[in-house]
Amino acid sequence: MLMTTHEKFTGYIGTYTKGDSKGIYSFTLDAANGKITDVKAAASLENPTYLTISKDNQYLYSVAKEGNSGGVAGYRILESKELSLINKQISEGASPCHVSVNKDNSLLLSANYHKGSADSYRLIPENGEIRAVVSSIFHEGSGPDERQEKAHTHYSGFTPDEKYAAVIDLGIDQLITYSLDNGKLVEKSILNIAPGSGPRHLTFHPNGEYAYLMTEFSSEVLVLKYHSEDGSFQQLQAVSTLPDDFKENNQGSAIHISSDGKFVYAANRGHDSIAVFEVKPGSFELSFVEHTSTEGNWPRDFVLDPSEKYLIASNQNSSNVVLYSRDKETGRLTLLDSEVKVPDPVCVKFLNY
Repeated sequence: MLMTTHEKFTGYIGTYTKGDSKGIYSFTLDAANGKITDVKAAASLENPTYLTISKDNQYLYSVAKEGNSGGVAGYRILESKELSLINKQISEGASPCHVSVNKDNSLLLSANYHKGSADSYRLIPENGEIRAVVSSIFHEGSGPDERQEKAHTHYSGFTPDEKYAAVIDLGIDQLITYSLDNGKLVEKSILNIAPGSGPRHLTFHPNGEYAYLMTEFSSEVLVLKYHSEDGSFQQLQAVSTLPDDFKENNQGSAIHISSDGKFVYAANRGHDSIAVFEVKPGSFELSFVEHTSTEGNWPRDFVLDPSEKYLIASNQNSSNVVLYSRDKETGRLTLLDSEVKVPDPVCVKFLNY
């Protein structure tokens, strides 16, 4: 389990810049007093909706938009916690929606919703520079939902052993595993998910043997067994993130797990809540604990702080960030503050402690 004695933690928030936002924002969580402070612009960038931070806290990588083109941007994290641009890799067409970096800062992955593609970039570990694209894979197909008119790649992350890239495509209802052959994506395995479910994001159990996948359209968490020997996944359970009597529009968004592997959290846009689940010892399947209101509109993402005594959620459409305390024994959340203003917030990440 993660242990930390720090009392203040630095975080970053990616946003949409279609309104008042300037780009990437930084903030401080005062863990001793349960307060978010020092919210300020850290870097000017168009639509930096998703971020990732290197394990050594040297670099922050973001998706980026420049007019009608898009790609990824790399920043050095300064001692002041401000961000200094290293470089960008931009190409024609829509920007990606997800980005991740491996442990030794040698490879960056991105997923592009509009293009239906997964891309890999080599990095220079010594200075964080993003090199040209190594590999681009374009998915093909469609699904039964009207929003599945074509492939829509939504997530590309490393498996815990970093042997593979786990890539989720919302448009074709697939979780596709690619081996990483010197950074090149090579298809290894496909898990077909229920048609029309719209798979979106994934989080792995700390033991590296199970994973939890959030669907956007069916608002479910899928419990998966991960087989590291061949990169394949096997579905074990599907559990709804919504109350039985909720019949209005909802779109599942983010999913995260506590570092002790005991609790899974999933966000609902529409029901505007965080669903809390307990992981059953032995089977690793889920049992429902509670729903907690996000005190705002359209919770796009959330994060557990490094001490895991707190959870912070971002409401995109109401431009507020919400702080909860978290009971580590029960997994339950208690509202502390819903009045932290950040324009059009999406992704929330902390430095690693």
